[in-house]
Amino acid sequence: MKEKYLQVLSISLTVIYGTFIAWLYWAEPKTLEEVSVKAKTTIENAATKGQVVIGTYEIDRAKFNEGLAAFRQSNYISARDNFEKADPERRDARTQFYIAYSFYRQGWGRFSNDDALFRQGLEQTRRVIRLDNNFKSDDADLLLKTPVELENELEEGLKVTASDFNPLKIVRERK
Repeated sequence: MKEKYLQVLSISLTVIYGTFIAWLYWAEPKTLEEVSVKAKTTIENAATKGQVVIGTYEIDRAKFNEGLAAFRQSNYISARDNFEKADPERRDARTQFYIAYSFYRQGWGRFSNDDALFRQGLEQTRRVIRLDNNFKSDDADLLLKTPVELENELEEGLKVTASDFNPLKIVRERK
């Protein structure tokens, strides 16, 4: 019986060692310090995936709040970065809505809109709709409360119409 335990232990250690060697080839760390950084990242990603599988996934509230503060200060690139770190699995409709809204706000212009940013915002808005078709923001500072309203605004911003050449366009307000 003890011989069987020894065989199981030996096989387990061999599998663990083999997995470690495979991970080293996959991660390709250049220094010993990088080994620990990449191992930490790998473990965090595995833990996040495990949370998704068992249904306990939650966003990082601290990163979300940092993103919200940056969003309110019109620092949209930093806001998106923090929102993406807060929701790495892209499963929280509220966080994804703020990312889409940041593309809209950054791309909006008095004379013309940034089509590339509007397209990214449109793609992000559609992701929000897939996550939660009935999502409605409770943020009083946002004039567009639903992803459908934001999607419409982004689509209208991508179209070239006669109203784009109206000189009174410069007095319009950003939503």
